[in-house]
Amino acid sequence: MSEICELSAVEMASRLKAGDLSARETVEAHLSRIDLVNPQVNAIVTLVADHAREAAAAADEAHAAGADLGVLHGLPIVHKDLMATKGIRTTSGSPLFADHVPDTDALQAERLGEAGALVLGKSNTPEFGMGSHTFNEVFGTTLNPWDPSRTCGGSSGGAAVALACGMVPIADGSDMGGSLRNPAGWTNVVGHRPSPGLVPSWPNTGAYGRLSVLGPMGRTVADVALLLAAMAGPDRRAPLSLPVNPRQFLEPLDADHRGVRVAWSPRLGDLPIDPAVLAAVESARSAFGQVGATVVDADPDLTGADEVFHVLRAVYFESSLGSLRDEHPDRFKATAKWNIDVAREMPATRAGRAEVLHSQLFERLVGFFDEFDFLVTPTTQVPPFPIETEYPTEIAGDELENYIEWMRVCTRITVTDRPAISIPAGFTPEGLPIGLQIVGQHHDDLGVLRFAHAVEVALGHTGRKPPILDGII
Repeated sequence: MSEICELSAVEMASRLKAGDLSARETVEAHLSRIDLVNPQVNAIVTLVADHAREAAAAADEAHAAGADLGVLHGLPIVHKDLMATKGIRTTSGSPLFADHVPDTDALQAERLGEAGALVLGKSNTPEFGMGSHTFNEVFGTTLNPWDPSRTCGGSSGGAAVALACGMVPIADGSDMGGSLRNPAGWTNVVGHRPSPGLVPSWPNTGAYGRLSVLGPMGRTVADVALLLAAMAGPDRRAPLSLPVNPRQFLEPLDADHRGVRVAWSPRLGDLPIDPAVLAAVESARSAFGQVGATVVDADPDLTGADEVFHVLRAVYFESSLGSLRDEHPDRFKATAKWNIDVAREMPATRAGRAEVLHSQLFERLVGFFDEFDFLVTPTTQVPPFPIETEYPTEIAGDELENYIEWMRVCTRITVTDRPAISIPAGFTPEGLPIGLQIVGQHHDDLGVLRFAHAVEVALGHTGRKPPILDGII
């Protein structure tokens, strides 16, 4: 049973469709792994074992009857606890919703179910997904399986840890300022932030916003591509959704990358980066030459990116959570209240100026990506920090002003509107994982996945098991 949990999602899906493996077997194997490991890490916070067993039985019956099978047939999954799931508790990590059970599915929960995924439960997230450290008053803290005294990042921290520990082969997440990328980088898995609009979201009170996106997570780039094939594609209820054929992500990822030009930007301009992160990322540089790419030291001009993200994020949270914060001022964590207050205190002219800066930034990036095919940076500016620390207040001696400033290597990329993926780059001397962020051309998610797959193979870090599994599995 344990061997099933070590399979890649692609291999598992192949065996399921061939009849060499049943959905019942995949569910039981992963439920067994959850029983053994989850108490050590607190990644899956709501478990629906009976629901999963019933769905597995139905999936096996459909297979036996020769029915058309979805691309995720029989694959266990956990949904991030921000995503509404019909009949399954959805708390958003907030005590205000500790007992909330939706009566409808969000679009992606519905879409992944139709693709054949079998829901095992919900993965932990910080309160309302705010902050890259997965803890909340409802379920507590999710621990990093590479060192349980350290954070796993967030806000898709529960999903990343569940993947790293083999509790699921695929998981969905969301990303505004690094919520997919940060935890992937810190747990030695893969997280892809898609182009805005590629993965539609409904219901969504910020339907015209481009900061927050839903995306796939897996243990390999190929697994992420498989999940993206089920998540992507237009929906008439999502006004920014892109008219793409999601089956393109089922195409082989092998490609010729000779002549590809890579902009190598370990500090993304002027950012403070912990020396251990820089060393791990630098050790990965040779992999790009191995796949045929030319690597050039170059920084894009991201003037205004920090201001754009700061303003648009504050406006997003005020519009989505402001009234709730007013009704329950004592039930919001301090950083959440601060983000809302930033929006309320800023003049309208500042918001308007942010839109101008955003447009100018995009225009400059067009020119930069005329010269380069990909931009490569670290995924995070620091290694995983102690769980007692809510957020870093300094990096390499540089003082930070607020709780999101330490994530700028991701937040600056968010406002470029370009797809970005985090893959394993290596480890610190203490054995903590570090991620490598690969940013691609506008709307070229498939290109990013193909290039990341080649680099991933060259690096060879995929498949390493976290130490917490020693003696348990």
